Amino acid sequence: MKGQSFYRRLAFAINGLYLAYLREPSFRYHVFACIGVIALLAITHPQPIWWAMGALAVGLVMATELFNTAIETLADHLHPELHPEIGAVKDIAAAAVLLSSIIALLIATAFAIDWLN
Repeated sequence: MKGQSFYRRLAFAINGLYLAYLREPSFRYHVFACIGVIALLAITHPQPIWWAMGALAVGLVMATELFNTAIETLADHLHPELHPEIGAVKDIAAAAVLLSSIIALLIATAFAIDWLN
């Protein structure tokens, strides 16, 4: 795959987003949450720092969800039977999504406190 053009590699990445959206309900929820965050920020007109924090929070959650989906897809393909170590890998990847979601909620809480004051 080395030596592919930028546009070809971009097409692979867009296809990855498309596949994650089709295959993973959690990723679809995160996409809708992202749209909600953008709508809320557009309505409230916060300072640019909150736009940046919102973008980072949403990006962190969606990126970890994509990594989680990729890891689960690969693990299921390589070892479709139940196995404790495969379960551990999947649980750890899911924990990364949970942690990034908690961080995003903390940022949302800080935004709400700032906006209400």
